[in-house]
Amino acid sequence: MMTFASNVVALATEVGAQPNHAIIYPPECQNNLTENVAFINSTSDHHKFAAGMARRDWEGTPTVYRFNYQFAPSELQSFIDLHECAHHQVGDVDQPHPPRNSSEHFMNESIADCIAALRFRDEYQKSEIDFEKLITALSSDMEQIGFPEISVSSRISNITHCFSNYGTADTYIRNVIKQRKSN
Repeated sequence: MMTFASNVVALATEVGAQPNHAIIYPPECQNNLTENVAFINSTSDHHKFAAGMARRDWEGTPTVYRFNYQFAPSELQSFIDLHECAHHQVGDVDQPHPPRNSSEHFMNESIADCIAALRFRDEYQKSEIDFEKLITALSSDMEQIGFPEISVSSRISNITHCFSNYGTADTYIRNVIKQRKSN
């Protein structure tokens, strides 16, 4: 049986929302083993929100599943892609998934958010205005799906701190992998 980590970023939009956003082209992504990561678009009639999931498919290919991206603006689509790619880049996908709501789970999510913010800033050369659009969409969607205010504000604070204060994503990723190997 294949062991994999399944990481989902669920970002809700209004119930009954109409799909009105073009789906963007996915970013380049290689995992920590230098394998190319595939991106697969999918839709669901059951949910009206955009979400992503990082895992290996049944053949072992590192994959990001992109669900209902037509419900999210391009900034949020980019962030979800980069967040899920980050789970591959630091090797989360090939480790047992930590228990939901554990400190290790939250740390993995914070690291993926930070890498996504750095890549959003540097590779896409996004402006402060684009970043504000991302933060607004992410905050609104998290609130609509029912995340507590403390979870929303903590996540936004982490993403903003990374976007404003850290160096490159490559350096950050190398440091995360190095730290994990030393533990």
